Amino acid sequence: MENLETVLLESKRLMLQAISLEYADSVFREFTSEITTFMYPKPAQSIRETEKIIKDMIQQRENKTDLVLVILKKDNLEFLGICEVGAIDTDTPELGIWLKKLAHGFGFGREAISVLKNWVDKNLKYNYLSYPVDKRNIPSRKIAESLGGRVFREFQQINNSGNLLDEIEYRIYK
Repeated sequence: MENLETVLLESKRLMLQAISLEYADSVFREFTSEITTFMYPKPAQSIRETEKIIKDMIQQRENKTDLVLVILKKDNLEFLGICEVGAIDTDTPELGIWLKKLAHGFGFGREAISVLKNWVDKNLKYNYLSYPVDKRNIPSRKIAESLGGRVFREFQQINNSGNLLDEIEYRIYK
């Protein structure tokens, strides 16, 4: 596997690069309670908390367990959100993504996850990719389905904000 710190992925409109503390302000500002409605994590309460979360992500990258990438618009390097592949040291890695509110509805999520999956296919050995998503999050479900994802199971869990998530786990095969 290549050096995860130097992963740089590009598509027609996007550039994905390893997360760094440089993006702490953007993550803190854009990772809001509205964005996390259908997600397990909750928004950070302070910039310091965001910085700690990013440092943990960097440590996970160094440990080769997770790869978290910032999503930038290629033409002006505008921060759009984050995508990741977690559990890369297993045979069932997990894909995830979030985009800031103003980036919704333009197909950026599908484009970013497609590029990330191409990287995964070239660099990781896996049985399948897991893509958990709340049933109500139709745009995210469409991303999984666009990659051939099939519903494997349904379950409920309480997220870190105390809300009930009604989850579907998609499995995506090579």
